[in-house]
Amino acid sequence: MANDHIYTADEVFEQAARYMPHEDIAFIRKAYFVAKDAHKEQYRKSGEPYIIHPIQVAQILVDLSMDPSTVAAGFLHDVVEDTPCTCEDLSKIFNEEVSMLVDGVTKLGKIKYKSKEEQQAENHRKMFVAMAQDIRVILIKLADRLHNMRTLKHLPSEKQKRISNETLEIFAPLAHRLGINRVKWELEDTALRYLNPQYYYRIVNMMKKKRQDRELYLNHVKAEIEKYLNELSIPSEIYGRPKHIFSIYKKMTVHNKAFNEIYDLMAVRVIVDSVKDCYAVLGIIHTHYKPMPGRFKDYIAMPKANMYQSLHTTVIGSSGEPIEVQIRTHEMHQIAEFGIAAHWAYKEGKTVTPDMKKELAWTNDILEWQKESLDAQDFVQSLKIDLFSDTVFIFTPKGDVFEFPRNSTPLDFAYRLHTEIGNKTIGAKINGKIVTLDYRLQTGDIIEILTSNQSYGPSKDWLKIVQTTHAKNKIRQFFKKQDRELNIEKGKELVEKELKTHGYDVKEILTTDNQKAAVERFHVSNWDDLMSTVGYGGISPKQVVTRLTETTRRKALKEKELAAIQELAEQRQIGQAAQKKKDIGIRVADIDSMLVRLSKCCNPVPGDEIVGFVTRGRGVSVHRADCPNIQTDEMKERVLSVEWEGIESNKREYNVEIEITGFDRQGLLNEVLMAVSDTKTNIASVYGRSDRQKMFSIHMVIMIHNITHLQRVVNRIKQIPDVINVRRIVQS
Repeated sequence: MANDHIYTADEVFEQAARYMPHEDIAFIRKAYFVAKDAHKEQYRKSGEPYIIHPIQVAQILVDLSMDPSTVAAGFLHDVVEDTPCTCEDLSKIFNEEVSMLVDGVTKLGKIKYKSKEEQQAENHRKMFVAMAQDIRVILIKLADRLHNMRTLKHLPSEKQKRISNETLEIFAPLAHRLGINRVKWELEDTALRYLNPQYYYRIVNMMKKKRQDRELYLNHVKAEIEKYLNELSIPSEIYGRPKHIFSIYKKMTVHNKAFNEIYDLMAVRVIVDSVKDCYAVLGIIHTHYKPMPGRFKDYIAMPKANMYQSLHTTVIGSSGEPIEVQIRTHEMHQIAEFGIAAHWAYKEGKTVTPDMKKELAWTNDILEWQKESLDAQDFVQSLKIDLFSDTVFIFTPKGDVFEFPRNSTPLDFAYRLHTEIGNKTIGAKINGKIVTLDYRLQTGDIIEILTSNQSYGPSKDWLKIVQTTHAKNKIRQFFKKQDRELNIEKGKELVEKELKTHGYDVKEILTTDNQKAAVERFHVSNWDDLMSTVGYGGISPKQVVTRLTETTRRKALKEKELAAIQELAEQRQIGQAAQKKKDIGIRVADIDSMLVRLSKCCNPVPGDEIVGFVTRGRGVSVHRADCPNIQTDEMKERVLSVEWEGIESNKREYNVEIEITGFDRQGLLNEVLMAVSDTKTNIASVYGRSDRQKMFSIHMVIMIHNITHLQRVVNRIKQIPDVINVRRIVQS
């Protein structure tokens, strides 16, 4: 998968022709022309025609050898959201399959939510549910995200970080869960570059320093292994394994390891024809090199949840350096690179096999959680715990293998077997010994559940013990059915208590309209159902009260805003305000003689897009429009329109704090100071520091006239060798 090459549609068709017959090429070509016509007046943030994005998404899918409907949906994945074209149109032009796939990846941009977090959670909910219905939906979504990450440089810094965070939290773990490692690695490395550029370039720099030595050593080890295998007539392919920056970053931060303590910086991969040859190669490696204790893993006998199979061992090479060796068959290598996509790779007459159904059984859990989860954010959180966390493998006495999230308990296993077994559980045996129900399962445990027909059912304390969403839902259902009336009364008490705690009049808030709004928000049938859910702990009373009081709080906020403006009107002094306005060159729309001051958190300068914020007793505080300190809903209610006056003639100087980062070397600080001086800019203060990895950071307050002046200074500093980044500082 190339990162930098921009593919043309013809190149995509040429690549697809490697495995698709002529009639299927005509089908995807038709999809391209429909998408090209639909997007003809649209452009990306980079200024390129929008159709370039769908072409690259389709290319990634062709690189994964996907079927014609999936590739066609790759070309068309944005037409329903961004153009007048509908899913019904796609059904008529193509077929129901293409329409369903496009609908599955369509974003929910037209739906209004109370917060960005809720919108994002609902987007993820729809994506996961669509994925459970057809796994190809997520393959298209991953291809879409991968190309968006490749072109992230064209977006503002704040958006880069938000999208990169979402990529690390949702999309990279999904690629890992589906075993598509080549997509996962690129998503992780690109996200790290935007989230922590200092650490990213630090690792790149450290890897560069000894690259030549490592490559020489790797070539020597590969030649040795090739000689040993040829002597025993074992056909093989041997090459170095690529190093991924994010995996090194995790080992250095999460596991607190120094760079030279990471053993898999040097790795050799051996590809052979059969499983028998895999173990033969392992024996040869361990015969000629000394294995490191505790560093052998057999993923062939015990595959990972994402179908990954391989033998891993770390040995001491001939020069005393540790080196990791991975041994696998050609088929295992395909699955290691492409994961579930290797199974979906297009072949004529392809059908879904029983093995594929088994491998994708976990997607059925998504549909079950969707039905039982009332809140989108809870739903996505459940997925992160159950699907994306580290896993353990346990055995039944008969030898059946079960996979669970780390920290799961015997109760999680009991409810996986059957709801009634879970409800009647009284104990468990691990490896033949009785353990408590809060025991944390370990890989390799042999488990046996003890039950009793005299059991009264689960305890509510079990909700604190179990780890999986499935077990939690089954326990909640038990109490929901058993104690409905009791839960309704308890729920009402909890909600009324929460209202009183916050000083609300219960009768004033619990109106029919407010109750109806809350019922609709939590997707339940009626008020009693909602109260029952609160009573058994499915929804917190705080969540319900937040929804019930939304209208009242909005009204109170408006009243506070009017009071604040009135207070300003009474206190302002026309002469002083006029002078202040003249000094900083800002006009408040439709209001004369208003006290105005520049906010110190974001230090706006002429040319910046700005807004005014009504303060209590101190006039209007002017912020940059993208200042994070005015992004809350409450603050947005107090925003006024303001604009700069006399930018061209304004000679006033404004403080701006900037941060300069890069690789440290002798004389660098002096070069930065000279560069600023060359732009005829005064420096108010400066301080810098350098760490043990030779990364420097310089904070500088400079005096500038306007945004053009600032950009001139930034551009001049960026020309200095070894400077990585220059950015404005916003105080939160």
